[in-house]
Amino acid sequence: MLPIGPLMIEHRLIERMIGVIKKQITGFERKKEINPEFVETAVDFIRTYADRCHHGKEEDVLFRELNKKKLKDEHKRIMEELVEEHRWGRKTVGELVDAKEKYVGGKKDQLTTILDRMKALVEFYPKHIEKEDRHFFIPCMEYFSEQEKDSMLKEGWEFDKKLIHEKYQNIVSNAERSIV
Repeated sequence: MLPIGPLMIEHRLIERMIGVIKKQITGFERKKEINPEFVETAVDFIRTYADRCHHGKEEDVLFRELNKKKLKDEHKRIMEELVEEHRWGRKTVGELVDAKEKYVGGKKDQLTTILDRMKALVEFYPKHIEKEDRHFFIPCMEYFSEQEKDSMLKEGWEFDKKLIHEKYQNIVSNAERSIV
């Protein structure tokens, strides 16, 4: 299997969640209120799965290895765009979290910001995924030998194995810091 196989499989799950978020936006607009628990679930999914797990493997494994290669200008440009898009996604999710916290704290005028940030993410992810799937991942495999591909695949599996421990170590550390 190419090292991009797991990344493309992850794309399918991200697409499913984006579909759920899109449907929830419609309900939030109709009711003129949000479900804070759903927003927290969506944020957790995007931060943990889409960004830390998925984008983490792209940036920490695939892009790192591509940076060691002499890339065609087009591939270098797309990789730089993808990194910038990852940053934009993190910023947008941060803005969503901030608006949700204000909303929960009583500032109902944050509904507009919450919906705007959620819509931005729903619009962003399909285009981002298409760019990776169709214009980047497959063409970039030409830069690697089979041994390099196997090595990246194994590193991706190791990355995933460590992720859940990292997440829950952070949860416990944050909980410890919050003790009054």
